[in-house]
Amino acid sequence: MLQHHEGYVPLQIRSLLAPVASFGSMAATPLFFIGLFFGAKLPFSGLLMDLGILFFSGAVLFQVVTLPVEFDASKRALAQLTSTGSIMPSEVAGAKKVLDAAALTYVAAAAMAALQLVRLLLLRNDRR
Repeated sequence: MLQHHEGYVPLQIRSLLAPVASFGSMAATPLFFIGLFFGAKLPFSGLLMDLGILFFSGAVLFQVVTLPVEFDASKRALAQLTSTGSIMPSEVAGAKKVLDAAALTYVAAAAMAALQLVRLLLLRNDRR
């Protein structure tokens, strides 16, 4: 909410990419695998695989753009919790660990998406 109110630029970029990433992640896998499984039977199967990869690349980009947004949100949350007295000074280190762990789940998601993209590229190159 604070990021939105302050016009945090990475959040604005993420918001612009969200519809594209949503469509891309839904369309990527079916397009890619239709092209992969019907390779010899469809003259445009390579194009379908390439479109699937392109759409999935948009989803990976979204994951990468999400990283600074989430790390900033964790930093802001800790500052908010501390400044409002919602947590005791002795609890700050523990809260920071929890918030960092939450942000790191987005790193794991981005890494998995990037590895999936590499997998799709390898599968496509194997079929050529």
